[in-house]
Formats: sequence, C-alpha cells, structure tokens
Amino acid sequence: MSAREEFDSWAAEGRDKGMEDRHWHTAKHVLARMPVEAGDAVVDLGTGSGYALRALRETADIGRGYGLDGAPEMARNAADYTDDDAVGFLVGDFDALPLADNSVDHVFSMEAFYYARDPIHTLTEIRRMLRPGGTFYCAVNYYEENEASHTWQDNIAIEMTRWNRAEYRAAFDEAGLHVAEQDTIADREIDIPPAEAFPTEDWETRAAMIDRYRTWGTLLTVGVAP
Repeated sequence: MSAREEFDSWAAEGRDKGMEDRHWHTAKHVLARMPVEAGDAVVDLGTGSGYALRALRETADIGRGYGLDGAPEMARNAADYTDDDAVGFLVGDFDALPLADNSVDHVFSMEAFYYARDPIHTLTEIRRMLRPGGTFYCAVNYYEENEASHTWQDNIAIEMTRWNRAEYRAAFDEAGLHVAEQDTIADREIDIPPAEAFPTEDWETRAAMIDRYRTWGTLLTVGVAP
C-alpha cells in the first residue's frame, strides 16, 4: 500500500481528528516556539486535519498558510474543517514541494517528516522554499532514542526513517540548514496510571510508559536557512 492509499484510508475512517487530538499535546508547544509574525507565510508538511495552520492563524495572524499532504482525502478533510480563505491545502509529494524558491517564512511538520522517501532531498526542498532566516520546525515521535516507537514500523506498510538526534542534526547541516535548537518535549497530558494498574493492554510497566511520554516525548529539531 502506498502512503497515499494508507492515509486516504485513515482520513476516510476519521483518524485524522484522532491524530490531531494526540499530536496537540506536544505540537502546541512547538507552535508556541516558532518565531512567526503577522503576515508571514507558513507551510505545514503532512498537514493531516490542518489544525496547526488554524492555530497559527488564531495566535499569530499569519498571512498565508499552505497545508501539504500526500493523501487527497486528508487534504479534502482539512479544507472542510477550515473556514479561512488565507489557508489552503495542497496535495503534493515531499520529494517535489509545490512552492517557489524563497517563498515562505516558516515550515512546520509534526509526525510526518519520517515518511519522506528521501529525507535529505526533502530537507533540500525545504531549504529551497525558505527565505533567508526562515525556519523549519521538525517534530517527530518516531526516533531512535524513543525506544517505545521502534515497533511502529511493524504496524504500517510505509517505510519510515528512524534517525537519532545526531543524524537529524547532520542531515539538516547537509541540506544547508543551520541547527539552531534541538530539544525533547514531554507529553504531560497523557494520563499514566499508578504502578498497580500495570500491565495494561499497551504497556508492560509504568516505567516504560513514563519513558515514552515524559522522558522522550517529541523530538524537535529547528533548522534556519542562511
């Protein structure tokens, strides 16, 4: 199954809203760190339900938002959820981003970058789109240090890239993006039951659940275009 088919089926089942709810726990903290100003143009790669751009329109009054998704049903749902002429949704491939050189101020991606078939090339495409001083805020939960995420590949037919922190920094550097920040953001909204409740359906021990959500959470890597 292709990425398009996989995520079209997720959208048809309404799983895009479920992803929004889960991702928002840490995505809101990533968005709050972005140095967006009124009138800026922002791209959301792997936009899903489009929640990030709606949030930035409300909190930062961005001038234009472009939500890109490889799945037409995802993009269609996002457009249906969004009543704002300043935000548009595009169907496109991470390997050939459909925006002009030096045309956007910031790029955001939450839990999508690792689906890129050629992640180094995707980073060079992001660098191409960004204006000088523009930023890429890349947030992932699937990464090497987060051991609980290692089994995720078994549950999806799409090949995913699992880098560690150093590999993310090296890839950003290779693509011409200066790494200005790298941090982990804990998910403090997931309720973790007391020790006597374990094992649960999803977790053998409380310590493993704490490690996944509180210790590692979301890896954020921030790149800046020269």
